[in-house]
Amino acid sequence: MKAAARANTNIALIKYWGKRDEKLFLPMNSSLSITLDRFYTETSVEFREELKSDVFLLNNKPAGEAEANKVFRFLDNIRKLAGTKMYAVVISENMVPTAAGFASSASGFAALAAAGVKALNLNLNEKELSILARQGSGSACRSIYGGYVEWQKGERGDGMDSYANQLLTEKDLDICILSVLVESNQKKISSREGMKRTVETSPFYSGWLDTVEKDLEKAKEAIRNRDFQSLGETAEANALKMHATMLGAKPPVLYWQSGTMEIIHQVQSLRMSGIKVYFTIDAGPNVKVLCLPKDEQKVSDTLMKLPAVKQIITCHPGSGITYV
Repeated sequence: MKAAARANTNIALIKYWGKRDEKLFLPMNSSLSITLDRFYTETSVEFREELKSDVFLLNNKPAGEAEANKVFRFLDNIRKLAGTKMYAVVISENMVPTAAGFASSASGFAALAAAGVKALNLNLNEKELSILARQGSGSACRSIYGGYVEWQKGERGDGMDSYANQLLTEKDLDICILSVLVESNQKKISSREGMKRTVETSPFYSGWLDTVEKDLEKAKEAIRNRDFQSLGETAEANALKMHATMLGAKPPVLYWQSGTMEIIHQVQSLRMSGIKVYFTIDAGPNVKVLCLPKDEQKVSDTLMKLPAVKQIITCHPGSGITYV
């Protein structure tokens, strides 16, 4: 009883910041992302009658206790769906450089959900698979699909109406996503802690919730109309608003470093020169720069000249779950 699946990571254009349920990974607001083509996790799951416990190998070696326990708890969800008590061997290869600011948990739990379900011959549709993946990592629900994806926050306490759906395929609107890595130290505040602190202490958080759904509707309209400029403007404003909300926390949550600001100023300068280019920033110092494919070489070359830039990784919209 074995299956293997590959899932790509994703980058949020309209961010989710804050959970209404920590255990079920239920967000305070809906979000919108692009699944990327460069970075992925490939995972095989084999359920065996003779096993006395679960086994998790990550990148050809036993995973650490914390990582392994997350995977084992997630397998319990799959076992519950299938009505089985069999343990499993999980072998995962993670091709997501965490230093680039991409969350490997999104591709990791999406691939694990898909492979685990297929190994037990469970007939889940994409919506049901998205709900399952979300219970391992919130953003994993978006990596079930390719292209442009919305994660609906839902209202129910059990999370059964909180799942992702595809807005456009990866072939319908091609843009370039440059992951610009800066010289930085390891961040001192985890995304989870930063999110929790912002929700509990920032006086600006209510403003975030009051406006983020409007940002989402603007972004969805831009995607429907294939309007890159509107999409870029909305994504950039949404990211700045999220970080402003963090600055209001007690104590403040600040992920930016000097290199982050250099990139922001350079993107603004490029835009003033007539190039449609925008930025978005997650909970870290690295910057994702959005532009059209025709401009990606010039934008990349210009940013690479900045002293603080270590590396630039170029991505485009990618596919959803595939089985291998």
